Amino acid sequence: MRGLRKVYPGNVGALDISFTVEHGEIFGLLGPNGSGKTTAVECVGGLRRRDAGSVDVLGLDPADGDVELRDVLGIQPQDSLLPDKLRVAEALELYAAFYRDPADPEDLMERLGLAHQRRSYFQALSGGQKQRLSVALALVGRPKVAILDELTTGLDPRARREVWGMLRELRDAGTTLLLVSHFMDEAEHLCDRVAVIDHGRVVALDSPEGLAARVATAQTVRFVPDRPVDFDALRALSSVRSVESVGSGLIVSGGEELITDVVLALDRQGARATGLRVEQSSLEDAFVRVVDEQDVDGAPDEQLARVAEGRSRVRGMRRPTR
Repeated sequence: MRGLRKVYPGNVGALDISFTVEHGEIFGLLGPNGSGKTTAVECVGGLRRRDAGSVDVLGLDPADGDVELRDVLGIQPQDSLLPDKLRVAEALELYAAFYRDPADPEDLMERLGLAHQRRSYFQALSGGQKQRLSVALALVGRPKVAILDELTTGLDPRARREVWGMLRELRDAGTTLLLVSHFMDEAEHLCDRVAVIDHGRVVALDSPEGLAARVATAQTVRFVPDRPVDFDALRALSSVRSVESVGSGLIVSGGEELITDVVLALDRQGARATGLRVEQSSLEDAFVRVVDEQDVDGAPDEQLARVAEGRSRVRGMRRPTR
């Protein structure tokens, strides 16, 4: 994808991005709501026409509507709707009929936990079951490239990990996966590389480990003070970036001297930290840092329109409840 541009009425630019997905990798597109992720993958999948730039999927241009693309590309959209009275098995058998060498619908239902719902109507499925079916429909054609948009939304933790295992198997068998997700742990567990999109631009591109390494010295301390403490005194510490109150506890984030500084500051107030827990930097921390450290005008490889807006939106990205 080179110079992909999408402009909406009023000359509002939604996208201006470039990136390359390597064969046989799981590539993640991450970013806040409204950042342009879904628009980008819809252009890749031929579901939305671009206004400029080029997109190449195994030598094919999705904008041409080439029937050959259908045989190599599978798409699981963010929102999938099927006829209410269509049964799970019928949907998979119908989709399988479109392909020359489809996967076995029975095997897909078994692997995605839908075997017991094979005769269930679409309207009777739970949100998580509908999500599993949409993944199965994207994979029934044995695609060489699969686009998965929010694929594990609505799935319970066990089902999510089962889907992750299946995607790793597909990747190891040579399938290229383009994954759109809000979940930081999903990207950390699955993706070989990730691109962070904000304001319609790629603001960072690296492996999850590479992004996390940018904030390797960052730490987060969670604790419950045994008495009321002065928040301003904690915020004034040179190693502290943020202080949040959650229930009776505090979450303090900052640099490598954070623990020592916080403990000493509490001691000066005659307080102690109970239930102290230290968390090292993660991919989620890297997102926050990428936004926080941008100049308002943007750096050459990481352009952001507004630091403050980006900070609040990135921090709003979801980490599932365990």
